[in-house]
Amino acid sequence: MRSFLALTVLIGLASAAVVPKSSYGNGYGKLNVQLGPRPFYLVDNMDEGPLKKKLQSCSEGPFKPSEFVFAHRGAPLQFPEHTKESYTAARREGAGVIECDVAFTKDKKLVCRHAQCDLHTTTNILNRTDLAAKCTTPFTPAANGEPATAKCCTSDITMEEFKSLCGKMDGFNPNATTVEEYMDGTPYFRTDLYATCGTVMTHDEYIGLVNSWSLKFTPELKTPEVDMPFDGYTQEQYAQDMINAYKKAGIKPSRVWPQSFLPDDIFYWIKNEPAFGKQAVYLDERVDTEEGYINATASLPELAKKGVKIVAPAFFALTKLDASGKIIPSEYAIAAKKAKLDIVTWSFERSGWLNHGGDYYYQYVADAVNNDGDMYTVLDVLAKQVGIKAMFSDWPATVTYYASCFNL
Repeated sequence: MRSFLALTVLIGLASAAVVPKSSYGNGYGKLNVQLGPRPFYLVDNMDEGPLKKKLQSCSEGPFKPSEFVFAHRGAPLQFPEHTKESYTAARREGAGVIECDVAFTKDKKLVCRHAQCDLHTTTNILNRTDLAAKCTTPFTPAANGEPATAKCCTSDITMEEFKSLCGKMDGFNPNATTVEEYMDGTPYFRTDLYATCGTVMTHDEYIGLVNSWSLKFTPELKTPEVDMPFDGYTQEQYAQDMINAYKKAGIKPSRVWPQSFLPDDIFYWIKNEPAFGKQAVYLDERVDTEEGYINATASLPELAKKGVKIVAPAFFALTKLDASGKIIPSEYAIAAKKAKLDIVTWSFERSGWLNHGGDYYYQYVADAVNNDGDMYTVLDVLAKQVGIKAMFSDWPATVTYYASCFNL
């Protein structure tokens, strides 16, 4: 008997939902949602049970774009993050909302980069001798038991210089003795197959691209890694400049979910740009420690009183195991619901194989996770019991499959 995987891979490649024509020119009159083989592999890998049967029943689609699916940096499981190619892949995979992490350059222009100082791991800047010399910390090879180091920031170069770079898969080799070895550090569960020269994007270019697809935006104001004010550029102006870009482009605030890890950024938008501030997403990293988790949970009612509408911790903080080993909502998740806060969470497909219990993102449910298909078990609890508004994903197709199956 032919396996479910063999059948559904073929069906999935053919199944599609027509979405509005894109101005991102490819000469075709329609652009279809295409999921590829991964979601079907994960469903096939699940333990037997009602959820697996339900997901199997959806194998023929149709699959459609969903605002439940936030593309985290595009589709960086296989494409260089925050590049045109990565965003295009995310759009093909049904993401209804696409992210640009916003950093600023030396000339105070906004660009899409996960961190202000990650150019040495996400681009080819170290191979560019004209630009590598401008890095905050030049490349130093590993020696005498010390790892290789480098630090290159968007604020080291101008926007024009930034645009001359190629995006690569995020990663580095700490044992490198040459620049070439240092750049060869892609994690084992990703690929360099599509990383020949990713097209890096300015914030304005990202807005134009996503707008051409009639999709929505979630820009994250990255926490600066340089002292602020930077050459007279204040944190408040930085936060305002990001919002101004959407106003200048004529984008309705309802299409934008601005994010930040800094509470003051959220409060600034609530006060000064209330139309955008009501969808501001507070990225809550306090949950990373036991004490921080307790304090974060206790603080949720006060955040709501201050006007915060959406919180976004890493998804490990939203579930736990009960006495019988069943995955259930966590104290944080229950407190957020009680405070009438919406929850967006991150980031699906950012872990390697789960057959050893997962990693950071599965730490509270590790004893209940033993294969990759358990990803969908966790997602099901997050969607149905926790009631998340959306899930960030490094490979949107995985979440699109689930969202289409349950009409999210």
